[in-house]
Amino acid sequence: MIPRLLATVMLVAAMPATAEVPTPAVPVLTLAAESAVTAAPDVADIGAGVMTQASEAGAALEANSLAMNRVMAALKTAGIPERDIQTSGLSVQPQFRYQPNEVPVLTGFQASNRVEVRVRDPRAVGRVVDTLVKAGANQIDGPTFTIDKPEPLLDRARQDAVRLGRQRAELYATAAGLTVKRILRIDEGGQMDRPPMPMPRMAVAMDSAGAPPVAPGEVRLVARVGMTFELE
Repeated sequence: MIPRLLATVMLVAAMPATAEVPTPAVPVLTLAAESAVTAAPDVADIGAGVMTQASEAGAALEANSLAMNRVMAALKTAGIPERDIQTSGLSVQPQFRYQPNEVPVLTGFQASNRVEVRVRDPRAVGRVVDTLVKAGANQIDGPTFTIDKPEPLLDRARQDAVRLGRQRAELYATAAGLTVKRILRIDEGGQMDRPPMPMPRMAVAMDSAGAPPVAPGEVRLVARVGMTFELE
């Protein structure tokens, strides 16, 4: 666990509630704290697609469908269940050649089909990418490594962030000759993880030399809290 406390700290005094009934100033301390946990990812998301070109739209789509059927079959053979395969893009677009001061000339059509694949064993990412390329996928991007169920890890970070906030509040109060009376407010500042650097989308040669090396690393989950304390 990697704790960190933000340096956003203010000491303010509350104004009287009404002009008729004076109240003593109440010292209030507001600060923000965060805590992080790291863990090995247990899932990876990969984007894979097939792009084909032909002089006619129907021919481009037909060639694309044949290639994509091979890709889908290869994914199932590799042990990827249907629930982890989702089509994310399907298109047929005209292609033009452009020249200065000339009317664009239609040169053919481009068909593309793309799926998002969830791999539930990060160690298998390289093998799955190799399978996709050998089956005919010529566009690959990812992987993005994540935690499938991050809440238990985030709860640990949340608890530690509150502990750190209370600990720092005691430090400031003692330095000011005061004590912490109670917590007035806790706000969750949001959580985030550190996404790994994704591979850029790229065209992949059909004669793959083998499974590419892939390093899952660790995912960092961060919890942030804002806390307001009444001092006395």
